[in-house]
Amino acid sequence: MITPLATVARSLVFVCLALALCAALMQGLGYNALLVLTSVAEGAFLRSGAFENSLRWGVPLFLTATGVSIAFRAGFFNIGAQGQFYLGAIFAATAAQGLNGGPAFLVIPAILCAGMMGGALWALWPALMKLGSGTDEVITTLMGNFIAGLLLVWVTSGPLKDPAGSGQQASSPVLPPAYRISDSSGVSPMTLGLALVVGVAIWLLVNRTAFGVLSGLAGRNGTMVRWQGASSWRIGLSSFLLSGALAGLAGAVEFAGPTGRIASGFLPGHGFTATLVALVANFSILGMAAAALFFGGLAAAALYLPIMAGLPAAAIEVINASIALVITARARVLDRLTGRKETSS
Repeated sequence: MITPLATVARSLVFVCLALALCAALMQGLGYNALLVLTSVAEGAFLRSGAFENSLRWGVPLFLTATGVSIAFRAGFFNIGAQGQFYLGAIFAATAAQGLNGGPAFLVIPAILCAGMMGGALWALWPALMKLGSGTDEVITTLMGNFIAGLLLVWVTSGPLKDPAGSGQQASSPVLPPAYRISDSSGVSPMTLGLALVVGVAIWLLVNRTAFGVLSGLAGRNGTMVRWQGASSWRIGLSSFLLSGALAGLAGAVEFAGPTGRIASGFLPGHGFTATLVALVANFSILGMAAAALFFGGLAAAALYLPIMAGLPAAAIEVINASIALVITARARVLDRLTGRKETSS
């Protein structure tokens, strides 16, 4: 039996392989591969303030990835984390605008709860389509991302538009400092504590409750769930809603934390990176914390690469894509080979 730590360690091997492939590609394109890798390390963790920047990007990634893991463990491929993240931010901004002037100890929880509600509602309709008629959730959740992006454009240029904006980018009014859970750095005791509470709660849910056991069983063999007398429909719906709620919470944290407002098209690749975080960690809570910090570091390094290595910031997307490619290959080929060895032993 492979332990979660061994699984994470094996994933790290493939991440290193992806980085080596990227280094070879960049060297072939005329860049100094060693300089690129050292620049990534410095921009992510080594230079002054880098670790804080990595945490800034890592916290929302971790929150969203935990939600993605819940759906994936139950056998549902929720690719709509980006849309659920956007709806969470939209609901959070709406709640903040409606409650503006209220006491912070009530408004801040309301903002976070509204974000969770928005994400859950955006996961509800693909869940009902999947469970009610068998519609492919990959297609519905993926299309939901594009619809949510258009909704974000609409609300930031209409109902939630900042009247004092410059007009260069549609955005909502800036959240008053009294309602912020962090400054522009995105790191505060509240954001880190929230991530810790979510991590512990999801670990307990997955490992110490009947829902966790049954949802994991549903992802492997739905027939066994019915034999246990449980409702596959209820497990599936709960998994979808919880997955969307956590992505929505990440959107609310981004709104009430470092960003302080919502803007059209902000963090466009967040949901896909969070899905990659969950896959790299093989849905382990500790693994997702480490992977979120790693990918948060890559995001932090994106602004550092053009200065140190002369490489466009978009090169980080190439690294992310390479890791996704290698992890997918591992899941489809290498895991099958290692699984045969374990079976034979």
